[in-house]
Amino acid sequence: MLSYQHAYHAGNLADVQKHALLAWILAYLTQKDKPLSYIETHAGRGLYDLTSPQAEKTGEAASGITRTEGRLAPDHPYRQRLAEIRARFGLSAYPGSPLIAAMSLRDGDVLHLAELHPQEHRALTENLAPWGAHIQHRDGFEMALAVTPPTPRRGLMLIDPSYEVKADYDRIPKILSQITRKWNVGIIALWYPILTDAPHRPMLADLQTAFPDALRSEVTFPPARDGHRMTGSGMFIINPPYGLDEEAARIALTIGRT
Repeated sequence: MLSYQHAYHAGNLADVQKHALLAWILAYLTQKDKPLSYIETHAGRGLYDLTSPQAEKTGEAASGITRTEGRLAPDHPYRQRLAEIRARFGLSAYPGSPLIAAMSLRDGDVLHLAELHPQEHRALTENLAPWGAHIQHRDGFEMALAVTPPTPRRGLMLIDPSYEVKADYDRIPKILSQITRKWNVGIIALWYPILTDAPHRPMLADLQTAFPDALRSEVTFPPARDGHRMTGSGMFIINPPYGLDEEAARIALTIGRT
């Protein structure tokens, strides 16, 4: 299915959790003077306009980044990336995770992105052109298996599907097992929605059995509107860096106060 477009949801509370943790991990990794690889399987377009008709139709950013940004420390890496993006692209600009990664990485680091939706892929290619990303118009899971283990071996993979394809819940534990067998040193960050019928629970049970030392962080929040099924957001992180558990707890508190 290729109907999902993140422009309707950019800057929502799920993005705040995901992007704040992503920016923190990248800041942690770039402290060392060693190159790294960043891999993202479902990249979207990378850059969004929060005044676009799509964003204004749902209004999710108003209860997301607009309301919570000021609760983060001024020197938080996420806030730093937001300020840089606005200075470069305008005050209504909001970065997707590929752009947060691109703005966080250094010369010598490598950026691999996949996006299957034709329109989103074209926009991603245009938006990320200045950073020399390796962008594939391809199924993200296939790309992940093809590029691992990456060079450099040190690095981070973000897996962030829309879950419109319900088979993803069954597919993901198997794919993560394949990826980690090939790339046992990589940080693998999986985002998942928390929906009213809880389809993520069997997937998480399988993942926790396979990866008992992984970090699981979840936040809950009110539905964005009447009838909206998403009531929370989760991150399951294999090989979490030191201190990420404390940061995840801080982010959850920030979002939970909404």
